[in-house]
Amino acid sequence: MNSRERRYDTRVNIRVPFRFRVLNSPDALEQAAESENISQRGILFATALPLKVGTPLEVSLKMPRELAGKYSSDVKCVARVVHVQPNAFLGGKAGIGVHIERYEAVAAAGAGAMEERWAS
Repeated sequence: MNSRERRYDTRVNIRVPFRFRVLNSPDALEQAAESENISQRGILFATALPLKVGTPLEVSLKMPRELAGKYSSDVKCVARVVHVQPNAFLGGKAGIGVHIERYEAVAAAGAGAMEERWAS
């Protein structure tokens, strides 16, 4: 799938708080961030953490109803940085675009195991 095809996904300009960590760095600490916009296959956000194109991330967030359907759902994703725009945001933060490669719904405590894969 090329970048133009990914743009056909519904993109919602909504601020969704989430947490992420770099997967290929064993001492990477979990970071907090907030989306600038989000789709089922990608997130744009600002961070001061120096990230490079190709960096794999684990992302945990509550997918908003605007994308998830009737109910919002907690998801854990594996994503890859596909775009870095240095100094795009206040405070010198970079604009980071990630492509969600796969994700699964995280069941609420006591609800049993529930898995859902939206991205390929």
